[in-house]
Amino acid sequence: MEGTNPVNKKLAAAVSGGAVLVLALSACTSNSSATDDKLGSWAKQVCDAVQPQARKIAGASTAIQKQTSDNSTPEQVQKTDSQAFQDMSDAYKAIGAAVDTAGAPDVDGGATKQKNAVKELDGISAAYADLKKQVDGLDTKDQGKFADGLKGIATQLDKLSQSGSDALKQLEEGDVGKAMAQQESCKSASASASAPAASG
Repeated sequence: MEGTNPVNKKLAAAVSGGAVLVLALSACTSNSSATDDKLGSWAKQVCDAVQPQARKIAGASTAIQKQTSDNSTPEQVQKTDSQAFQDMSDAYKAIGAAVDTAGAPDVDGGATKQKNAVKELDGISAAYADLKKQVDGLDTKDQGKFADGLKGIATQLDKLSQSGSDALKQLEEGDVGKAMAQQESCKSASASASAPAASG
């Protein structure tokens, strides 16, 4: 019978895939000349708000990965995963709120792009909240059942990390991406979100 650990490893891999969504928000590398001030201040507002949330998501991802390395009990795994999903749900909600508050970027179709990105982020937040409920509902007394339940959650997480960040990518096309790439806070958000993957 497959124990909890191999399954939680799958979970960890799927979660670090989720952290990639944040990279979509911040990893635009471009050394373009300064973009106009309006767009620059929009990018700064969004990037400054994204940075602490990227750290939160990276922390949640790391927490789940740590639970795979030792002989964690189902209770420990449940507690860690539940908290991690809650953190991720809160973080994506906050990023969505930041993009919403920043208003539409000053580019063609900016309002539509912004609206779609907020909707996407809210959807991701809701999906993580749902995963938390599922983890909380798993039977920790029966390791086999618990492992099976985790497997189902890992599959959903996988889909979540792939069901992408299309709206975010569209939001960042062209000048918006260039403006974001110039923000220090976006550069460091990108670094902190990609860190856990490196320290396997």
